[in-house]
Amino acid sequence: MRVVAISGSPRKQGNTDLLLRTVLEPFIKAGADIEFVELAGHAIRGCTACYICFHKQNGKCVLTKDLVNDCIAKMASADVILLGSPNYFADVTSEMKALIDRCGMVGRANGNLFRRKLGAAVVASGRAGAIHAFDTMNHFFLINQMVIIGSTYWNIGLGQEMGEMADDQDGLEAMRQLGENMLWMLKKLTD
Repeated sequence: MRVVAISGSPRKQGNTDLLLRTVLEPFIKAGADIEFVELAGHAIRGCTACYICFHKQNGKCVLTKDLVNDCIAKMASADVILLGSPNYFADVTSEMKALIDRCGMVGRANGNLFRRKLGAAVVASGRAGAIHAFDTMNHFFLINQMVIIGSTYWNIGLGQEMGEMADDQDGLEAMRQLGENMLWMLKKLTD
């Protein structure tokens, strides 16, 4: 049971990380192999539409000076993929958008690398606009033929300043339930 969680926040150990780590709690208890990737501190260039990934079909993006190829490999070997982003002007961060564009292109160019994996998106938001960010990540899952798992409400936590997310008990409970739902589904699929 392998899980990869990728935080698209430019802040290390911020609200997005807290939400993702809360989703991971049931997997930790179950002894899953978990990898947590923070995009904070990494400059990630967007897809250049060069289509070399379609010609080479080696599971890699031709751009090699960032961590995207590492993320592609982690995602390809995982059973569960969690993507998290803060809400930036009603969408994901530019780092998360670059990651999903390049991972999506390489995945599709290589026989749909992420097909039938479980996926869930998590958004940290100060107030409004989170649904569009949530949709952006879910669109990545859908076009890659992944199975999206839900929770008791949208996978959104509310908190503006660093650490405020810890006060959003409804958001944290939705994250815990999301983790439990994903673990349940993964067990059903592997039984």
